[in-house]
Amino acid sequence: MEPNIAEEFEFNETEKVVFDQIRVWLNDRCGMYYPDKKQELLFNRLLRVCKNYSFNDLSELLANLHADDSVEIQLAVMSAASTNHTYFFREPQSLDYYRDVILPSLEDGDNRIWSAAASSGDEAYTIAMITAEQRGMAWTKQNFTLLGTDISAPVIVKAEKGIYKNAHLEHVPPHIFHNYFEKTGENQHRVNADIRRLCTFRRMNLKNYPYPFQGQFDIVFCRNVLYYFEEETQAQIVENLYNVTKSGGWLLTCVTGSLRYLKTSWIPVANGIYRKY
Repeated sequence: MEPNIAEEFEFNETEKVVFDQIRVWLNDRCGMYYPDKKQELLFNRLLRVCKNYSFNDLSELLANLHADDSVEIQLAVMSAASTNHTYFFREPQSLDYYRDVILPSLEDGDNRIWSAAASSGDEAYTIAMITAEQRGMAWTKQNFTLLGTDISAPVIVKAEKGIYKNAHLEHVPPHIFHNYFEKTGENQHRVNADIRRLCTFRRMNLKNYPYPFQGQFDIVFCRNVLYYFEEETQAQIVENLYNVTKSGGWLLTCVTGSLRYLKTSWIPVANGIYRKY
């Protein structure tokens, strides 16, 4: 949960100009959109970057953002802006649909799954665990590959390690927890090696198209990320996802949102579930 800084959140004229320049940079560079009602959230996250790099204020952060050797700072700002709370077995409604409807329909062969906003890997590993439980580990190893991507380099590193504190694991069913996690320290566990080998993680910006894929996907999970973008960018991303999905393939989005207002090519099937025909 983000700290409440409402009492201290007041811009002077100079701070507001600098803050808006960073906000525009985020929108131009990676499509992230923070409306006025969320400026406190972004301001708080940018202050953390300032603290981590010993910058005195946002003006110093902005200056370093545009420096010649600014890659590290740029990644830090993008990572801070995209940080979102995530955990295993989030939004079970769509996961149940995957388990009960989509997964039984998958045939033998190269079934390619994409977790398009993988964050620290919770969603990707959840999908792999569900698949292994329902179809068996032997089938899953032979017929299932999963790619997880995220704009944030630090969370990709975390996903590759597969180590999570207990707060990430509170919604994991007991039998899943027993079968696929190993204790690695005080209040933390690691996804076991069989599941980790099923998942590959890469850094990627959903706004950058064409996407660098040689083949198409059978299923795309794109949950809890579209609201970071303006409507025009959302529509473009959704169509880009459509273009890299096989005919008959699936898109699973956040259950609390709808794509209908985007006039997408996807056909709605259920709440947060779409298909390409």
